[in-house]
Amino acid sequence: MGEILSNVVPFELRQAGPRAGEAAPEDRPVRAVYTVKEVAAMLSLSVSSAYALVRAGHIPAERLGRRWVVPRSRFHAWLDGAAGGLSATGTDSPRRGW
Repeated sequence: MGEILSNVVPFELRQAGPRAGEAAPEDRPVRAVYTVKEVAAMLSLSVSSAYALVRAGHIPAERLGRRWVVPRSRFHAWLDGAAGGLSATGTDSPRRGW
């Protein structure tokens, strides 16, 4: 049994590098807008919930042709402002029945 295990080479995890023809992450320019899908991931929401909040005007977004884009600076300003005015429940009022 010891002889079999002596031939095993330990596996080392490596970070994936950029693909051929693709710039490294630190070389990429900072994008000016997020997609609704990216915003949903950042807020831990479903994509459909994020679209509903965008359409209702709760998340700052602009219509660009047929798609929605979320300006990066406005999103972070909104997020910074939203965090200061909310209670621990994530709403302006406490939970009912507590």
